[in-house]
Amino acid sequence: MIALSLSEIRDLTGGVVHGTDAPEAVVVDGPVSTDSRECGPGSLYVARVGETADGHDFVAAAVAAGAVAALTSRPVDGVPCVVVDDVQTAFGRVARGVVDRAPELRVVGITGSSGKTSVKDLLASVLSSVAETVAPVNSLNGEIGVPLTVCRVTPTTRFLVAEMGARGIGHIDYLTRIAPPQVAIVLNVGTAHIGEFGSRENIARAKSELPMAVPAEGLSILNADDPVVAAMASGVASRVQLVGLSPEADVRAEDVTLDERGRAAYTLVSPQGSARVSLRQSGAHHVGNSLAVAAAALELGLSLDQVVAGLGAAEAVSRWRMEITDRPDGVVVVNDAYNANPDSMRAALDAVAAMHVTGERWAVLGGMLELGPDSDAEHAAVGSYAASRGFEHVVAVGEGARPLAEAVPGSEWVPDTDAAHDLLAARVRAGDVVLLKSSRDSGLRWLGDRLASEGGASTTTPVPTTSGEAVSR
Repeated sequence: MIALSLSEIRDLTGGVVHGTDAPEAVVVDGPVSTDSRECGPGSLYVARVGETADGHDFVAAAVAAGAVAALTSRPVDGVPCVVVDDVQTAFGRVARGVVDRAPELRVVGITGSSGKTSVKDLLASVLSSVAETVAPVNSLNGEIGVPLTVCRVTPTTRFLVAEMGARGIGHIDYLTRIAPPQVAIVLNVGTAHIGEFGSRENIARAKSELPMAVPAEGLSILNADDPVVAAMASGVASRVQLVGLSPEADVRAEDVTLDERGRAAYTLVSPQGSARVSLRQSGAHHVGNSLAVAAAALELGLSLDQVVAGLGAAEAVSRWRMEITDRPDGVVVVNDAYNANPDSMRAALDAVAAMHVTGERWAVLGGMLELGPDSDAEHAAVGSYAASRGFEHVVAVGEGARPLAEAVPGSEWVPDTDAAHDLLAARVRAGDVVLLKSSRDSGLRWLGDRLASEGGASTTTPVPTTSGEAVSR
């Protein structure tokens, strides 16, 4: 982190210092965290209050781990604190103070209904090949996640990649005031969280807040293959580049091919020239993702050769995104169950449909959350799509996925992941490919880990990691 004294944090937040008479001498120069277990020497501990836990109860543990101060909503005896009315708002102001103290920092904001984390990981991999880059861990993309990411910026950080999610109008606008982007990427406008937004038009309005925040000298990168996203060009002050397969795209892919694992290769055409690109991630949808990354990296000063090399070297980083495990018994497990919406479900099904398979394809699909009144119809449509893409077996898991099974003759429904495991353990054979896809809370990612560790595998199931924006502890 860029060092801040407690007096500077007080001035940024408008808070009141407690627990020290010399706030200018208390310097935060270590990790900033909402989890006391992640604090270390020089840390600032952010004490959030949630529905099930009060971060103030863990201030002492944070100090024991090395924290020198806390951001709180009430004084804590014996601990230097900046006490504020609203910890979340104050934390955002601290993060903005970090950005303002890094004048050479270039900020890229990424949003979209699906694909944000994959693009974030890919862009961070490409940029970090030439300069120090900070990007979110997992999917920290909200009011707490963005400040946590920003506060990892150091005096030598050149690029900040900020993933920006939204559950309502105004959320992204708020995030852009914490991390003002010079480059914006809008991937798509789908139906994720439509139950909360109320309509696809509202989702588009929310996503458009990112390019609207880019200044005239900046660049907005918009998906030419999504008409709703491409239409955002008319409302922004910045320069615009369209990316995609469309012949009208400024940065586009031509001559796309897929290998036996569904990994894409294509000719990248850009204003800086053309070159052949080969990707390591499975799925044709990564072509569009990589085009957005290429446009951003070129804008940030990387050469075409550096971009091509970076794209070709990038591996998957975040867990449960098209994780492919070849089991010793010949079964292939594709764990893409971090999250799901109708668009990402189809993309995952397409990716596995494009893979060379000697046995049979299994689609093990769980519920998609936050789809509102269209939920049953959307699940049924995904089930029908799976059948149309050549999956011999469709297994719906959990009550939320029941409409999916009802739409597919010959499919199977099981009540939970244990039942799904027992079904698969008894019936999958060498050469089969098993895709697992669901919203995060449906639990199929853990089933995927369990399956990947079986079949004679010597590896153990990974320990679950924190990937959301948990309450302080």
